[in-house]
Order: sequence, then structure tokens, then C-alpha cells
Amino acid sequence: MRQIGTSGIVLLYFFSLRGPMTAIQNKAFNASANPVLDLLSRHRSIRKFTDQKIPAELLSNLLHAGQCAATSSHVQAYTLIHVVDTVKRERLVELTGGQGYVASASNFFVFCADMKRPTEAAARAGAEIITGTTEQLLVASIDSAMMAQNLVVAAESEGLGICYIGGIRNDPAAVSDLLDLPDQVYPVFGLCLGYPDQDPQVKPRLPLSVIVKTDSYNSEQDNALIDGFDATMETYYSERLGGNKSSNWSKQLKPLFTSKLRLHLKEFLEKRGLGRQ
Repeated sequence: MRQIGTSGIVLLYFFSLRGPMTAIQNKAFNASANPVLDLLSRHRSIRKFTDQKIPAELLSNLLHAGQCAATSSHVQAYTLIHVVDTVKRERLVELTGGQGYVASASNFFVFCADMKRPTEAAARAGAEIITGTTEQLLVASIDSAMMAQNLVVAAESEGLGICYIGGIRNDPAAVSDLLDLPDQVYPVFGLCLGYPDQDPQVKPRLPLSVIVKTDSYNSEQDNALIDGFDATMETYYSERLGGNKSSNWSKQLKPLFTSKLRLHLKEFLEKRGLGRQ
């Protein structure tokens, strides 16, 4: 019989404190005896937090876990700004479109893609560096995301809730000014951390057969599968919001490709010395 370590027992206890999943939640994944898979499959965004603060030692451990994520060529091309100033937190609420949990969460971080530190280190080591490439922009952005996701998994294993804040990119120039970000650094997203004061359902995901292909990209069956997923999401939204919202996955995507385009980002990134070539 496979043994479950101490961390696994802790995770199983954490899940025992929560009620059974609804039918719509059960459709989101196949239950697993592996507590890590269970943890990953139960991720939800939390937008309401208690007043309880995250202990400093725990926060430090979570950040270290984030640092242990994979990183391209060991570049570690990210910097986190831990925003504790209440005035700055309130300003970030405004800049992110009125997302009040940016201020109410125990902790809030802005994850920045950072090519300043590694390029300067290479220059000090004697390299004639080239900056501003699209590859560097991708490396730093991907590194930031992987570091954040490691931190998120660690945080959720401790019973904390999280919410990514893409609204940081609504006005990245203003965010950069607020946080004194230099050239070669840009704010990718924010992250709320805190103790949950709500228990939302797990949001279903697309069928694996839609997103995982064998040997080549074949989308012949995708439309039918997406139609089925849209029906699942209709049920999810009606259950989650008590029938007050009629929508599905495809409908929710419409503004992302019509109005919420953030076309200012290209010029902003180029001005900061990123993605110019």
C-alpha cells in the first residue's frame, strides 16, 4: 500500500474540513487518492478574505517555495513587489478597475518580469549584452508566471486563498510609476493572498481531448466538445449565481477579443526596453 507522508495527511485533513463537492464540481475532474492532485484540482479564485493576517514565517516559506519553480537557464527573471503601503494598495484598487480585494487581502504582490538584473549581471561578467528581444520578454514573463503558480500551490496547501489580478496591465505605466519600476522591468500581474471568507465552487475546465492533441493539431471534434462544455458552464453559472446569470464559456470570451484588448501594451513594453526586436 502506498504510504502518505505528513504533508499528505495535512492536505487530507484540510479537505475533510470542506463539504462534499457538488455534481457540477465533480465533473471538473476525476477524484484522486493523491492529495497533491486533489489540491490542484480544487483550485478556486478567492475574492473575499477574512481579516486574519498571514504569519511572517509562513509567508517567507511560501515565497521560497515560489522561488523553487523551474526557471529558464536559471535566469530567475522576476521581481516581486510586496505592496504593504495602504495608500498604494488603494491606488492599485483604482488602477485594476475597482477590485477591492487588492486592498482587503492579507498580502498583495505585483509580479514583475525583470530583465534588468540578469542583463546587468551578465554585463558585469564581461558580456557585450543585447537587450530588448522578444525572447527575453517571453522568458521573463514565463518565469514570473511559473514562480507565481508554485507560490499559489504552496499557499493553497496551507488553506490560503488566492486571486490573480490581470488588471495590473490596465495601466501598466501608472503601476510602474507607483512602484518605481525601472526600464527592463514590467508588471505582469498581481496576486492576492489571504484566508478565504467564501467557499465558491470549482470552475469546470475544457475536456482534455480539446486541449491535448497527439502528434499534430487536429480540431475536427473541438466544436462539438466545446458545445458540450458551454452547456456545462451554463449550469455552473446558474448554480453559482442562483440563476441570475445566463452565460457560457464561449460568451464569456467575447469581450476579450472585442473590447478588452489592452492595445497600449506594445508601446508601453517598447518604451521600457522590452520586446523591441
